[in-house]
Amino acid sequence: MEKAISKRIKAAETRIFKAVFPNTTNHYDTLFGGTALQLMDEVSFICATRFSRQKVVTVSSDRVDFSKPIPSGTLVELVANVEKVGQSSIVVGVDIFVEEMYSEKRERAVHGTFTMVAVDDHKKPVSVV
Repeated sequence: MEKAISKRIKAAETRIFKAVFPNTTNHYDTLFGGTALQLMDEVSFICATRFSRQKVVTVSSDRVDFSKPIPSGTLVELVANVEKVGQSSIVVGVDIFVEEMYSEKRERAVHGTFTMVAVDDHKKPVSVV
């Protein structure tokens, strides 16, 4: 069973790329924190869905660290991985990497974790394993 879960975890890794345009930035010309959180929640939802192949909802976002600003005119890659599997919950770690468009420079800018729970049609938790 552990081997099957490990295989599902690996297959659930999800990556999304976005360009950072001025309409998503604040008055410092960097990505709004709320926009970053929305993107992180979306990629964690996709990752948890790919792992469980069930309906999932976000029940919490844990510590989110914004370690680098994300300027307008850059690319971001969001990488989501399953970190922990419970009875009905899936903890997903999400990193946002920022890349300059015209150089090889790439660094992690944000990290956070999101807890997703699988639910049935009546919004009651169901098993993910």
